[in-house]
Amino acid sequence: MKNVPKIDLGLTGYDELFMNDTERMETKLPHIYDIPLELIDDFPDHPFKVRDDEDMMQLVESVKERGIITPVTLRPKEDGRYEIVSGHRRKKACELAGFETVKAEVREMTRDEAIILMVESNFQRSQILPSEKAFAYKMRLEAMKRQAGRPSKENSVPVAQNYEGKTSRELLGEQVGESQDQIRRYIRLTHLVPELRDYVDEGKIKMRPAVELSYLRKEEQADLFAIMDEMDCTPSHAQSIRLKKLAQEGLLDDQIVYAVLAETKPNQQEQLKFKREELRKYFPSGYTEE
Repeated sequence: MKNVPKIDLGLTGYDELFMNDTERMETKLPHIYDIPLELIDDFPDHPFKVRDDEDMMQLVESVKERGIITPVTLRPKEDGRYEIVSGHRRKKACELAGFETVKAEVREMTRDEAIILMVESNFQRSQILPSEKAFAYKMRLEAMKRQAGRPSKENSVPVAQNYEGKTSRELLGEQVGESQDQIRRYIRLTHLVPELRDYVDEGKIKMRPAVELSYLRKEEQADLFAIMDEMDCTPSHAQSIRLKKLAQEGLLDDQIVYAVLAETKPNQQEQLKFKREELRKYFPSGYTEE
């Protein structure tokens, strides 16, 4: 598509989808093309999963009845093919619906512009897994740093941190509604082995323990997961901190892991509770609560 003009992104509505090219030029809307699905490649290292779940089946039925209301966004490649930037679920729905083409906006973008748009568009999903956020934040932060360029002489923060006096992590936090610390925690999840990352997605391990475990070497994480699976338990935050410290000191081995995981966690200890009124009758009136 060498003649495709450079255009600004604009998500079109249902009525706009059926405008002809003349009407689109008059309203300054992007051109929409019917692109063969066989010419569209997935976005490299796309962090968001496209699931064949109930929501997908509902989307497929909707596509069969009405087509896709919002066109996908594609980026032309040098070999004449296209790379999908926004609309992975819609593309998949068209495939499952038996369509051969998909309505698409074709837009010239740099790799970093495409990464930022891909993350932004996918964050409109209702459900996002922690691991999806982790890799999405990492990709977007790296793209933002490359776009910013090197810092000025007045700015001592190294490598690509010049966003109106803010670091790229600060700016990303403002854009996605997360604190810098929370973004850092999410990105640490990318250092987990897939098995532990799945545990985080499934809610078996909370964020803070997972962050501590991410500092273990991959081999140590794999051994830990095997023992966790065998003992059918997961470490608490305090236990994860200890495992990290032992690993840093070079003292972590299977025997230590067994010992740490075998400890009774505070929330597993049986607690007896009594009402204050019931206890008072067993003590003289002059006794204080202490």
